[in-house]
Amino acid sequence: MQFTSTPRGARLARRLVSHRLDEWGHPYDSAPNETLTLIAAELAANAIRHGHVCGRDFHVRLIECTSKATTVLRIEVADTRTERFPSLETPTPPTVDDESGRGLFLVSQLADRWCVAPRVGAPGKSVWAELELNHG
Repeated sequence: MQFTSTPRGARLARRLVSHRLDEWGHPYDSAPNETLTLIAAELAANAIRHGHVCGRDFHVRLIECTSKATTVLRIEVADTRTERFPSLETPTPPTVDDESGRGLFLVSQLADRWCVAPRVGAPGKSVWAELELNHG
């Protein structure tokens, strides 16, 4: 889905992710729903703060892939800013006094995998994160 690069757009994206996960059988109060919703909130906030290009929206894609052993929940947040890519190195923990820098650190701690890549078919980048849920 496409959202305006505003705080309201980020809030709507977070709510959509939580609602869709609930529809897919991951209830609102479950760990997967709460974790992926928090990741969505951080990635959307970063897209607005660091990836905003005037007049351009950000996009969110949510995917669920299930096999016999695992379910992988993946969120992708894409923006149109090409010159600002986050570092692929593991983010360092912020200090108590830091006013920013917690977003990708939280994502790196909550997700099983995450990465940033150039956006396919459009200018910008896509930051994705995955949660792996084991069955049984």
